[in-house]
Amino acid sequence: MGYSDDYDYDYDDEGGVIDPVKLLTICFALGIWLVWRRYHAILSRAIYFKIPPPIQIKDTWTAQKLPQPSIRAHEDIDGFLPNFPLPDRKYITAYDPATAYHLDTILADDPDFIREKVRLAHQAQPKWAATSFHDRRRVMRSLKKWLVDNQEICAKVACRDTGKTMLDAALGEVITTCSKLDWLINHGERALSPESRSNNLIMFYKSSWVQYEPLGVVAAITSWNYPLHNAWSPIIAALFAGNSVVLKCSEHVIWSTTWFVHAIKECLKACGHDEDLVQLVCCYPDDAEALTKNPLVRHITFIGSENVGRIVAQAATEYLTPVTLELGGKDPAIILPSTDLEKWISLLMRGVYQNAGQNCIGIERILVHESQYDELFRMFNERADKLRPGHSLKSPGDGVAPAADVGAMVSGDRFPGLEQFIGEAVEGGAVLSVGGQPWHHPYLEQGSYFKPTVLGNVDPESTIAQHEMFAPIALIIKYETVDQAIEIANNTRFGLGASVFGPVRDDCIKVAKRLQCGMVAVNDFGVFYHSQDLPFGGTKFSGYGRFGGPEGLRALTNTKAIVVDRWGWAIQTSIPAVLDYPVRSVSQSWDFISGLVGFLYADAWRTRIDALMKMMKASGR
Repeated sequence: MGYSDDYDYDYDDEGGVIDPVKLLTICFALGIWLVWRRYHAILSRAIYFKIPPPIQIKDTWTAQKLPQPSIRAHEDIDGFLPNFPLPDRKYITAYDPATAYHLDTILADDPDFIREKVRLAHQAQPKWAATSFHDRRRVMRSLKKWLVDNQEICAKVACRDTGKTMLDAALGEVITTCSKLDWLINHGERALSPESRSNNLIMFYKSSWVQYEPLGVVAAITSWNYPLHNAWSPIIAALFAGNSVVLKCSEHVIWSTTWFVHAIKECLKACGHDEDLVQLVCCYPDDAEALTKNPLVRHITFIGSENVGRIVAQAATEYLTPVTLELGGKDPAIILPSTDLEKWISLLMRGVYQNAGQNCIGIERILVHESQYDELFRMFNERADKLRPGHSLKSPGDGVAPAADVGAMVSGDRFPGLEQFIGEAVEGGAVLSVGGQPWHHPYLEQGSYFKPTVLGNVDPESTIAQHEMFAPIALIIKYETVDQAIEIANNTRFGLGASVFGPVRDDCIKVAKRLQCGMVAVNDFGVFYHSQDLPFGGTKFSGYGRFGGPEGLRALTNTKAIVVDRWGWAIQTSIPAVLDYPVRSVSQSWDFISGLVGFLYADAWRTRIDALMKMMKASGR
């Protein structure tokens, strides 16, 4: 085979040799990108801060036990007030409902002090509103890191003030709060970023969008069942939306809430922001109007009872302050026929007895088909009878850490009412098989424990099946058909959440769509709150409005629509001469407008063309 001498065999470009200039350029660009990422990672890094844990959660701590636990115990027991109590001021006795240990006696805010706290929050807000989402994310990231690092301390603080178990604190306080912080960090900016909107034909030359602006000072009035989460959740949402916030917690958890709010204030300071952005109000209900009727407060979130919610909503009308109300519920769990009860019994137990039943989305009614009623009733009896009431925190003399499945209730004041409801239900044919009365701890005699209870064959029309119990009571109700189950589930004044259990997913969804409530979990309970991208709230007497998810975050902002010219250099709005003031001809102006309407909105194209001709004729063209 011969080779031509004049063929150029140049392999320099095809021999795999990399151009050194290209290599250096790639390395240089990669280096710049890595430095840029490192720089922004440092700027976004969580800021470390530290606060000392309260001595009341230590194993060696002990205190005087209240003979009759009450937030007003200082009025009856000598030595519980400061040496020099302020005249004409109120105090609140903080105590552990599981042990009756006295935690502290705290000065309540008077109306003037409440108004001053609102003023401080109002003063701090404008500078915070000017911060970037990057700045706000750093605060959220710092709080999340602190919470994860101090989760055991936080759980113990919640346990000490409410009597709940450590497991209930981990599930209801720590995980839910971490979930909300994580959502704000990853998705909060998306929910509050300007949102482009479409235009119709007549507005084709315009560009429009919606932006979400801070309101100013917002308030939150929260219940006692989850002191960490109920404090942090509205605070972090308000801060991320660019607001300052005034929190009024329940008098029953002012001790723990003070510590939890102090952590947020320390975080704000560590991140270089004003701690006055967050204010905590501690007062009795008769002084709360200094907050609910304050002209500087631009939104109120209320979590609590229906009766108090009505008072708050009415007070807010003074300055037309928007209110979000979450007023509890009577959540049903519908178990469809042929459901594998063994598979779901653990979830049902958790739904009823978690946090001693003091859970706004806890399962208050269990609706089971008559063919499976006996089996489910037996399962609940066997399990509920083995539940151990008690305290999770070790006290001097315990020897070992106590074991408890169900903690104390926040107060024993409701026990007579619970016993009355149960008694009336039994008189009406219900079967009381487990519990039904307070439980007396062998050495924590003043602890507020209620024995986990099982009531079977409950009449769905009975008082106990219609009112929120907020207690460790399982109500098991028979039904004959799925339609009847849905009717029973919807037949209360409440409509917060619900659960549907069944072997066929599509059947469960069909039932879920027919339930009159704000949230439904299929083959689960309460998970709609762990998904913080979802709105939380109910309908009917469970309240209105939503917190959580984009809907809840946007509720804390002013929704502003903005419209601008898309091509201002070429086309802008002008008034046709036939419509200009003073109107030269009423008939012509009417023909012009009616022709415009026909051209834009008529069904048939022929009608549109006729309308266009009418409009042109009226304009004199």
